[in-house]
Amino acid sequence: MVTPFLAIDHIQLAMPSGEEETARRFYSGLLGMEEISKPAELAKRGGCWFNSGVVQIHVGVEHDFRAAKKAHPALKCADYEGLISRLCAVDVEVTRANDIPGVRRCHIHDPFGNRIELIAEEPL
Repeated sequence: MVTPFLAIDHIQLAMPSGEEETARRFYSGLLGMEEISKPAELAKRGGCWFNSGVVQIHVGVEHDFRAAKKAHPALKCADYEGLISRLCAVDVEVTRANDIPGVRRCHIHDPFGNRIELIAEEPL
């Protein structure tokens, strides 16, 4: 059987209500993603959408929000060390993981506690 899937269109993360500016500062300001417009009907619900190359992250409002403890996107980075330096400069906790041979990777959390894995494009 041939899989019917072509690619992942976007990743959905959640945040508390009213935190769009916090999301913009993190995803656009710090991670360097471009904010993209939401369709008018969806914009009424709050939240923000961000894009970088083929990666699209939708950060939506979730009432009674609780960040997932384990579930996370893994983002491959063109300038891994540069991004890590920017994150550390503003006191974002970076937890490096050395448990996959030949792979440079780490975990961070967005301001809402969502876990994000960052992976270097270049192998060790």
